[in-house]
Amino acid sequence: MEVKKMNVESFNLDHTKVKAPYVRLASVSEGANGDKIYKYDVRFCQPNQEHMEMPALHSLEHLMAEHIRNHHHTVFDVSPMGCQTGFYVSIINDGDYDAFLQLLEKTLQDVVNATEVPACNEVQCGWAASHSLEGAKEIARKMLAKKAEWKEIFA
Repeated sequence: MEVKKMNVESFNLDHTKVKAPYVRLASVSEGANGDKIYKYDVRFCQPNQEHMEMPALHSLEHLMAEHIRNHHHTVFDVSPMGCQTGFYVSIINDGDYDAFLQLLEKTLQDVVNATEVPACNEVQCGWAASHSLEGAKEIARKMLAKKAEWKEIFA
C-alpha cells in the first residue's frame, strides 16, 4: 500500500512496525528566537492491538501533567493521543533522551504512589466523572515493568 507523505509526523510513522512500549524523540522544532521544543512519543500500548480505557487515560493525563512538572521546569505539554495508545510530551530546550527517560520513570513512579487524581473535580476538569486512579496506576506499573524496552522502537 502506497502511503502519501503527511504534514503530521506521526502519520508518517509505520504503526505496523513499532513495538510498544517505547519512547522515541518524534520531532524537534525551533522557534524564531532559537528555542527548541523536543516532542517525545511515549507509547504505552501496541497500536491497533490494544488501547488505554478513557477513564484511566484521563487520570493518567492529569497525574503525568501535574507530577512531571515537579521534576522538570521546562515541560511544555503532556498530551494524550486520540488513538488512546500513548502520550506526547514536549519539553523546551532539553533534548537529553536519557534524562527524559529518567524524568518519565520518576513521573510514572509518582503515578503509582498517588492517592488521588489532581484536579479531578467539576471546577478544574471538563469531564470530572470520567476518571480511574487505579486504572492509571495499572498503566504506569505496566510501563515501568517494561522500562528495559523503552529504547526499542521497532520490532
